[in-house]
Amino acid sequence: MAGSVTGVAVPKHSLSKLQSLNGLFAIYKKEGPTSADVLNSLKETLLKEAGVKDPNPRKRKKQALKMGHGGTLDSAASGVLVVGIGNGTKMLSTMLAGSKKYLAVGELGKATDTLDATGKVVHEKLYDHITREAFEEKLKQFTGDIMQVPPLYSALKKDGKRLSVLLKQGHEVEAKPARPVTVYNLSLQDFTPPLFTLDVECGGGFYIRSLVDDLGKALSSCAHVRKLIRTKQGQFTLDDHTLQEEHWTLQHIVQSMQPCPGSEVTKEDGTKPNKTWKQLEM
Repeated sequence: MAGSVTGVAVPKHSLSKLQSLNGLFAIYKKEGPTSADVLNSLKETLLKEAGVKDPNPRKRKKQALKMGHGGTLDSAASGVLVVGIGNGTKMLSTMLAGSKKYLAVGELGKATDTLDATGKVVHEKLYDHITREAFEEKLKQFTGDIMQVPPLYSALKKDGKRLSVLLKQGHEVEAKPARPVTVYNLSLQDFTPPLFTLDVECGGGFYIRSLVDDLGKALSSCAHVRKLIRTKQGQFTLDDHTLQEEHWTLQHIVQSMQPCPGSEVTKEDGTKPNKTWKQLEM
């Protein structure tokens, strides 16, 4: 049990216990902060729990806690953010390249410079000619192995700097060339013009904002993303695996973490997780 000194609780877990963790787990990213901000907030919360005074999660050298995330979510997006801790950070490349699922709400008739609702409207076009049948027919063109041009406002870099940062600083930025991406499943869940809802399963490097923008153009109109939720990444799902902010504790992470191959994790009750990384990866 955690002890106390003069009425102040003493952290039950030491920093060494936290640093001994090696694996992957998922947290919930809310709308607003960047993925990096959310990761730093998580690190700060865990370091404080471990008894570290005035932790600086953004410190690059001699980090007290090795942690990274497996794929950037836009600031305006929410949902599953996979986190690697310790040697688990070496597994994050699998998350970046692996399958992801999204629920996207788009709006027809308006295009923005960022391709989502955070940007400035740059085009407006009629959309009353678009039927549900025509929309679903166009989706077939964006399923399978396709070529896609990434958004200008993105985490992609030029000369070491993110394109989104360069644009905000007033620099001119050229669009990156189209690149091959994969869409495994794409379906229209709701069609209430000007709004529509897509269920998307895709591979790594795919941008939902570009998909919605391209769809709008293909339908002789324009469109942007109003809301974006990542519902699954790899084996981690929004409903079953993500830790809400109030559960960002060592105990909850140990209980939900999938350890790296060859490593074991002991839960608070002395038992070990039921599944290994290899079992879940299949």
